[in-house]
Amino acid sequence: MWRRLGSATLISAVLIVLAPGNQAWAAEVPVPPENLLTDQGKGKLTAADKDFVTKVRLAGLWEIPAGELAQDLSENNRIKRIGRSIADQHTELDKLALDAGAKLKIDLPDEPNEDQQGWLDEMAGAQGKEFDQIYIDRLRAAHGKIFPAIANIRASTENDTVRKLAQQANQFVMTHMTLLESSQLVDFADLAAAAATAAPAAKAPAAQAPAQQLASQATAGGLTGANMGFILAALAGGLAVGVFATKQLAGGRRGGYRSNNRRVRYYGQ
Repeated sequence: MWRRLGSATLISAVLIVLAPGNQAWAAEVPVPPENLLTDQGKGKLTAADKDFVTKVRLAGLWEIPAGELAQDLSENNRIKRIGRSIADQHTELDKLALDAGAKLKIDLPDEPNEDQQGWLDEMAGAQGKEFDQIYIDRLRAAHGKIFPAIANIRASTENDTVRKLAQQANQFVMTHMTLLESSQLVDFADLAAAAATAAPAAKAPAAQAPAQQLASQATAGGLTGANMGFILAALAGGLAVGVFATKQLAGGRRGGYRSNNRRVRYYGQ
């Protein structure tokens, strides 16, 4: 019976894996409709919220001209298309940031900051493959830094206008990261090293004896005092039952079993 049940389960699993692409397993990546979020400027506005709207505005102030530079200084049609797409999309995102700033009465900048202007100057002094690498490196690094900031604001802001801008910015930034990575010029090892430097790994805890590990895990999961004793008692009881069942089974095997009123011995007995 157990063999038949196991076979049926295995067959079902294989059929699920091999199911055609139009079954329930083939779901597309969801993109939330815009009308699910309100945009009325309601809710507490924090300094972090204001900083986020400012950063979205600043991104457009240098990435739009960077995309224009790509049209003149790159010799790679793929880089030109990436630059054109990102510049056009940032033009749309910039409008959203300006609308949010006006609604929330946030004073937004009209020029890129010092670092961003430096990146633009660096690009303007290069061309061809050198320009391509600088363009991809600078934009991919910048998008990698703003990406977690967007997630934090989206998850924590109390203001509905900022929440909606974060939702929209998230879609833009993910698209831009993918476009930049399609150039095949992104050094992911460099990105990982930069992230590790910015956020060093937490120090690993000292090794614990097995008994100490069990106690600490139990405490972390809320298992203390009486309920820990209950679990240990249950484990001990389960072990005793297992030993008894094993002895009974071993005894039955030594004596063989009866079939059709005849004594049948196992091989080797």
